[in-house]
Amino acid sequence: MSISKEKFKEMLKEKGLKVTNQRLLVLEVLADHRDRHMTAEDIYDLVKEDYPEIGLATIYRTVQLLLEMQLVDRINLDDGCVRYEIGEFFDGEERHHHHHHLICKTCGKVLPFKDDLLDELERHIEDATGFHVLDHELKFYGQCKECLERQNSTEKHVEV
Repeated sequence: MSISKEKFKEMLKEKGLKVTNQRLLVLEVLADHRDRHMTAEDIYDLVKEDYPEIGLATIYRTVQLLLEMQLVDRINLDDGCVRYEIGEFFDGEERHHHHHHLICKTCGKVLPFKDDLLDELERHIEDATGFHVLDHELKFYGQCKECLERQNSTEKHVEV
């Protein structure tokens, strides 16, 4: 796990939340699976391994609470499922932007893209309009490297 259980406890307490096993387990599962964009059911399946008596409704309530407290982010990847990921953490009062998503239209793979190249645009927006951007979400649709290579390989075989 990339973040210690103690850090999670501290974050919950800072937000005025009780530290419960359910909350810790949901945060731990999301931290341990940063590369996946998990549904509540995905989280439930993994939490249930360590805490079999937990119910799916508890996962939904916990995720909603953590979302409201900005400890997790909700993502819509246009696949009909609401997904969650552990939020980016705070430096003082300023929130870091979270990563963007590259979505393959062929296989559905979702890749995170961490470079935030929109800082200059945000400054321009604020200078031009007085609107202060707090956060943004960006999705790029295309083909992943593997699907592109597979397509190019298939096209070469067809030409021959």
